[in-house]
Amino acid sequence: MSFSPNARGALFMCVALAGFTINDALTKLVAEVMNMGQVMLVRGVMATALMLLFAWRTKALQQPRAILHPMVALRVAGETGATICFLSALAHMPIANLTAVMQVLPLTVTMGAAFFLSEPVGWRRWSAIAVGFIGILIIIRPGFDAFNAYSLYGVAAVAFATMRDLTTRKIPEDIPSSLISTATAAAVTLAGAVLVVPYGGWSPMSNADFAILVGATLCVVCGYHFIVVSLRVGELSFIAPFRYTALLWAIALGIVLFGDWPDWAMILGAGLVVGSGLYTLYREQIIDRVKPAAESTTPSMATEGT
Repeated sequence: MSFSPNARGALFMCVALAGFTINDALTKLVAEVMNMGQVMLVRGVMATALMLLFAWRTKALQQPRAILHPMVALRVAGETGATICFLSALAHMPIANLTAVMQVLPLTVTMGAAFFLSEPVGWRRWSAIAVGFIGILIIIRPGFDAFNAYSLYGVAAVAFATMRDLTTRKIPEDIPSSLISTATAAAVTLAGAVLVVPYGGWSPMSNADFAILVGATLCVVCGYHFIVVSLRVGELSFIAPFRYTALLWAIALGIVLFGDWPDWAMILGAGLVVGSGLYTLYREQIIDRVKPAAESTTPSMATEGT
């Protein structure tokens, strides 16, 4: 039985998001016995080694000065800030709630592109962005007893990730993606090393804890690989909505591993965020159909994790 390219692309996208979300869940598990600075350091050393190996295999290390490009530096800063804020939130709030907050990222990138890159955004997409932010407010519930202050770290993670994605669009195409990924992984690792002491100091690791971090690293690498494959075999307009399967994985893992059942506010807010994101994707595809191919094929179509 053979599958169409789009069906295989959608399947690979689901596998990629499963890898990313399982990584988050495993990271949250070890957060109970060590601080996030230590997690970033240990996981980062392994991730950087794997990225270096891949960059060497693809000959991306032949132009190391490329990482000094200002847009590369901004992207690395955005990814580092997003990682610190995301992990700080992950240790103190349900994984499904944080994942739902992160689903607003496509909307904030659209908004940021309008403000900083002068990309046209019509009233329909502005309306979708407004609905998405209403969904975020419902999830984090500021001013209510259920409000978790750490959810603001999640919002900050979205802001840093938006900066990362917008600067990625401005990076020259001749700079290898694997070189950027290696520089990013190294920066996150160094940030973890700096934060170990302020976050509470080094905690002894058991073999089980180290094995969990190894598993988390492998899941991240798996996610990066399959998201690249999915975007190469399928059409972006077809497979992009399958990014939202991350929320389903997060809800399932939250229930199984942590006993966190989503409440009505989280479900309603997540529904608004996902619905507005899907509508924005739909509108962007309509706009791309009326553009010449050279205009519709933009850097925003680059793979995640570069």
